[in-house]
Amino acid sequence: MSGSRRRKGRQRQGLQSPSGAGDLPGSQRKQKQLLIHQALTKDPVDVEALRQAAFSHGGLLTDEIRRKVWPKLLGVNVYSLPPKPGPDVCDNHKDYNQVLLDVRRSVRRFPPGMQEAQRQVLQEQLMGVILQVLRTHPDLHYYQGYHDIAVTLLLVSGQRMAVALLERLSTLHLRDFMDPTMDSTKHILNYLMPILQWESPQLHDFMQRAEVGTIFALSWLITWYGHVLTNFHHILRLYDFFLASHPLMAVYFAAAIVLHREEEVLACNCDMPSVHQLLSRIPQDLPYETLVLRAQQLFRCLPHTELAKQAALQLYKSISIGSFSEFQQAASCQRPDAILRQQQQHMTVPGKAEPDILLTTAEHSPLVKAAVWGISATLGAAALAVTQTALEWAPEFLLQLF
Repeated sequence: MSGSRRRKGRQRQGLQSPSGAGDLPGSQRKQKQLLIHQALTKDPVDVEALRQAAFSHGGLLTDEIRRKVWPKLLGVNVYSLPPKPGPDVCDNHKDYNQVLLDVRRSVRRFPPGMQEAQRQVLQEQLMGVILQVLRTHPDLHYYQGYHDIAVTLLLVSGQRMAVALLERLSTLHLRDFMDPTMDSTKHILNYLMPILQWESPQLHDFMQRAEVGTIFALSWLITWYGHVLTNFHHILRLYDFFLASHPLMAVYFAAAIVLHREEEVLACNCDMPSVHQLLSRIPQDLPYETLVLRAQQLFRCLPHTELAKQAALQLYKSISIGSFSEFQQAASCQRPDAILRQQQQHMTVPGKAEPDILLTTAEHSPLVKAAVWGISATLGAAALAVTQTALEWAPEFLLQLF
């Protein structure tokens, strides 16, 4: 069966879903909140139901729910969080100067209109979050764009929770991006073209003739689209999706974007500059719910295990992919927070104050709380040209791809 017939068949099977990412109707919203609550209070926690909630229309709905569900998706015990980064976390760290530069450039990732003093506090916390994870795991290597993921976690969860979530992500979903070379990242990007070839041989062949490569999607993957989208609510919707998914889902979502723009691509000049310029400028009005659905369908119909049989993907073993199945099994054995809280209280030394480890960590800081409340649809970093970004982040990688 041709790729175009396969694609049309899948469209008939239900791909035509609502294109917007708007709020659910009130009754459906309440029903979804109830299902999430029930999943969180089961013993063990119904992590699969939480994943389905993150997949389905609207994602996890609110930041309050995210602060409860994100830790469960990553297997983080909220009553055993790492301590807040101390003032010495920045001392003599090899990546300090680069992290400082990136954090200073992250002004547009904070709510517009925020007072400078508030933003500076959050930027200091962001520095602490990143450097504490890197100090705890010296085998992990910082990359430019890592701060885009860290700031999203910080704005939603607060500093202590952000450290725990980022640490878990860095050893799982992001692990391949944190090698000393770009070889692992190149391996992950290599999954993109086989997906396009399966779904649309015409589009794949056109891109091959244009010699555009996959560098246009580099910043998409390593920042989970946080660097290229300007609407913070859209970013959160995708984070819900990716946190609940296989580490390769960001690649399948990239394929869904390119396939969604197939007519635009085929209509432009078949040369590298034209196709690269078109694809690197990601539209801000994408139908996110439709693309989330399509990425899931691509993942089901074209499993990564089948893709990995291709010669170009056989030569390298991904740490993120290899460890995901074991992680899923461990996450399915989590206890509900009520039980974890009781266990933590029993472990508290008599006469010693109980640590302030609560789900809504952001509430401990008025500045963080104000920042979270101030998030608006206009938040985000302006989309930069991916070529320039690639030159800044990985010039040797750019040369390898072209």
